[in-house]
Amino acid sequence: MELHLKGKVAVVTGASKGIGLAVVEGLVREGAKVVAGSRTSTPELDALAAAHDVSVVSVDLSTAEGAEALVRAAVERHGRIDILVNNVGAAEPRESFLKVTDEDWQKVFGVTFFSAVRASRAALPHLLAAEGASIVNISSINARLPFPMVVDYSAAKAALTNLNKALSEEFAPQGVRVNAVSPGPVRTPFWTAPGGFADATAAAAGTTAQEALDVVVPQSMGIASGRITEAHEVADLTLFLASPLAGNITGAEIVIDGGQIKTL
Repeated sequence: MELHLKGKVAVVTGASKGIGLAVVEGLVREGAKVVAGSRTSTPELDALAAAHDVSVVSVDLSTAEGAEALVRAAVERHGRIDILVNNVGAAEPRESFLKVTDEDWQKVFGVTFFSAVRASRAALPHLLAAEGASIVNISSINARLPFPMVVDYSAAKAALTNLNKALSEEFAPQGVRVNAVSPGPVRTPFWTAPGGFADATAAAAGTTAQEALDVVVPQSMGIASGRITEAHEVADLTLFLASPLAGNITGAEIVIDGGQIKTL
């Protein structure tokens, strides 16, 4: 499907791996120009930068300075911004709410919520000057499905989902559409990295991380499709929402969870 993204300038946060990397891959496949923000790069992102119009900007997106530097780099290189994808986020498995410190809360909110606040604030003057601009926020079903193992992350994503609607209410009348994608479990380093959620689930279930992802998680979480989501599937939905094909979709939150959430 032609998404009409050729030549568009997109800024993607948390772009070095997982969903962010898949979004960058999808954008360059569609002919977009990408400014990829991440604290550090990866061989996969470096390879995309070597072969396509992808600029990698090393920034700490938990800070106002990092978000501003990323947007400034995009404007200096391309003169405009058409798309902002707020993807960066962070979570760690928690044993109990009682063990989550103020520092933990601040860290997770800084990366997961305030990064989107700051990147949106920095990018919106440029998005407002563009034609058919859009923001896509990568939220999570945890915004509406609280899970004690990620209590701080869930609260941060709930704040992001609320921000998504508020930004749409203000800026859609001015020509900038704002939407959110809320995935369930996705096969990314968020789950697969050593010490991550697959390992934690495997330890509790007495199995391997691979078995946990392929069997335990879908069964225990009631995922109707019988499998977790792949990163490229989230990216495909993100690109559609960013594209002119979704020209009258704004303020929406689209869930991609294999049928995990059972209520409307």
